[in-house]
Amino acid sequence: MDRATVERVARAAHIKLTEEELERYSGDLNDILEYFSLLDEAPGSDVIGVNPIMVADVLRDDEPSMDIDPDELLSGMNTYERYVRGPRLS
Repeated sequence: MDRATVERVARAAHIKLTEEELERYSGDLNDILEYFSLLDEAPGSDVIGVNPIMVADVLRDDEPSMDIDPDELLSGMNTYERYVRGPRLS
């Protein structure tokens, strides 16, 4: 990446860089971009993705069930016609 581009990006980001920093970051960014170009050369595969182990659906099916008797659950609550009553809002 050339020095002028680094200077424009620094100005857009409101970062004040010295001449030495501009030169150093220009070289560093060139190295980083070269490393990314190496990734383009890596062989690709349509079969194996990020996770080489196939992941199967391990979740159980949801089946509704009643574990607690509703009358027993409501017996200790303040209810009105089987609706739970909360504090009055003012």
